Amino acid sequence: MNMASKGITFIESPAKLDPVLNVGSILHILCLQGSLSFLFFNNHYNTAKFDYVILPDASLVSQITASGDFKGIIMLLDQKFVSSIAIRSNYGIIGHLSLLQNPVMRLDEHDFKNCRTDLLRLKEKTYKHDHLFYTEMLSSLLCAHILDLYDIHAKSRKISALSERKAVILKKFIDLLYSGSFINHRNLSFYAQKLFISEHYLSEICKEISCKPASYWIDLFTVKEIVRYLCQKQLTLSQIAEKLNFSSLSYFCRYFRAKTGLSPNAYRSSIYLL
Repeated sequence: MNMASKGITFIESPAKLDPVLNVGSILHILCLQGSLSFLFFNNHYNTAKFDYVILPDASLVSQITASGDFKGIIMLLDQKFVSSIAIRSNYGIIGHLSLLQNPVMRLDEHDFKNCRTDLLRLKEKTYKHDHLFYTEMLSSLLCAHILDLYDIHAKSRKISALSERKAVILKKFIDLLYSGSFINHRNLSFYAQKLFISEHYLSEICKEISCKPASYWIDLFTVKEIVRYLCQKQLTLSQIAEKLNFSSLSYFCRYFRAKTGLSPNAYRSSIYLL
């Protein structure tokens, strides 16, 4: 049974996750027992007890497989609801980029117990629809949990704070990529012009936080979209190249091989061998 509130939904089984319905939702999974594997941004992940998975967009995860003894707490968050929470820290965009690179946090026993307590309390409170301050209560509990996650993540990676200006630039850059700008624009100059900064400055901000230049993120979103289309058997490589505005099929194939080490056909074959 799903337990839903305004902006928060708890799901009892990974099998009930629907990428189509969950577009734009933030997915949290705390593994309590057993194991869980999934594909995210073209990488396979295997998780076990003490792992906390945070996927900034639930629609980007696929091939979710749970062991027979898997137990976990699965929470979906509406992006608008999370954005409405007044969190003053700029750490969110830092964590977001880090989680796009690796969505799995390994917790120690102390942090694991705290996160489990936080999530179970949130889950319990979703039933309290008669609470006169229901939305505010859930917002406060979720805010406290998010700040706990910021603390765990920042301490494990020793990431410094980010200025307000840099945080805004990074968020706008990633928002442009999520909106699909990479389909027509894979050149860094487009994004720099949109953000009214130099190409060098944009890349320096990205490297400061993620150790990767801005071009890495443009390619990451592009390859993700290519893989999504490669999973659709009915589409030819020429059709995929056209959808992503590559100038030719040969350039499309060279691009994909350069970024993944495999030709599109070889990658497509590997998907169906998994």
